[in-house]
Amino acid sequence: MYPAKMKRQAKMILKQFPPMGVYETLFKFLDATSKFMGDPSTHPWAQGYPLTKQLPGGPPLPSSIELVYTDLKYPKPTGEIGLREALANYYNRFYDAGITPDHVAVFAGGRAGILVTLLLLRQGTSIVLEETEYTPYYDMLRLVGHDFHLIPCNAANRFRPSTAEYAEAIAQLHGDVMLVKSNPCNPTGMMTAGDELRDRVQMFSGENRAALFDEAYEFYCDPEPESALRHIDNIDATNIFVIGAATKGLQVPGMRIGWVIAAKEHINVFRNYSSFGMGGVSRPSQLYVTELLEPKRVEQARNAVNSYFTSQRNRYAEGLTGLDFELFTGNGGFYHWARLPGMLTADDFNKRLFEHNAGILPGRLCDMKREEGQPSSLDRFMRFSFGPLEADSFESDMQILRASLT
Repeated sequence: MYPAKMKRQAKMILKQFPPMGVYETLFKFLDATSKFMGDPSTHPWAQGYPLTKQLPGGPPLPSSIELVYTDLKYPKPTGEIGLREALANYYNRFYDAGITPDHVAVFAGGRAGILVTLLLLRQGTSIVLEETEYTPYYDMLRLVGHDFHLIPCNAANRFRPSTAEYAEAIAQLHGDVMLVKSNPCNPTGMMTAGDELRDRVQMFSGENRAALFDEAYEFYCDPEPESALRHIDNIDATNIFVIGAATKGLQVPGMRIGWVIAAKEHINVFRNYSSFGMGGVSRPSQLYVTELLEPKRVEQARNAVNSYFTSQRNRYAEGLTGLDFELFTGNGGFYHWARLPGMLTADDFNKRLFEHNAGILPGRLCDMKREEGQPSSLDRFMRFSFGPLEADSFESDMQILRASLT
């Protein structure tokens, strides 16, 4: 006879932490509406995914791939050679990167590559990042236990730190220093390109310096895509890591394919990590993404993504400005970064939006200096995503926003 089940719950052995900011919003939306944001009849302005269908002027997305029995075997620890070759060819063609497949490691999404890079850093490495940044960075840095230091990035400098502000932030630090930066920035859309990006690369290429450039929104740059790899002469002589993913530019977030471009020695470390901590990434997903990187196709995709989302950025800028939102948006990504009218906070705005099956990402969740129980300087800011929106949803979107402001 089995003993009666104990009513008392066992003490939790796992460390507790809240969901990442976007998912915090999604879970609140689910509780309020009993719907998943992104489902039909919802307005997923809080979410960071693009349309997963053919864009005007863009190539179709394959509806299937052909598998043979060998495709069901274990994947290679750093990624299938076909995908790594396709990625090296892509970066060499568009950015003259001078890399080989040995400079590429494949992960289950861009976030996995970022987290593993941070996890494997030497103890004592100081992290620097802008104070308004991609919300998962906050959770990752708390989890891995590295100290981090903030570069001013707020309304005072219009969310665009200068080279002098960067230099001042790192001048106070000793030992190894690593920059973590999304470019274009998520949530602000601020794009670092040309000579400015070259300055950032050079600043973090020297002795005791490192950088992680998260380029998930590489295709979403006006007037053209940009990568730090354009400005790296010899990646093997640096501690620079460039993160990319099929999620945004290639429009297939569900494939969960990301990659890290880095020195060969770093790729060997990722290989060793994968041997015990990951076991490789789905071969069918890698085969699908390899097809998306066919040279003519990927060129067409870059142009179509840039054209469609630049048009959407301009259209929603006009609409939001007309509703008295104060925009601070840059020229990249598929978000608008805005301060709400009056004294309305983003959390209160979301309560109103939920009644219309809509929601935005509160700016406080992008605040890297957030303090427990303290108000954030970004409480009245929001990240509005137009990534998943059809072109014909604009008028209804404006109606909901207008109704929720009054």
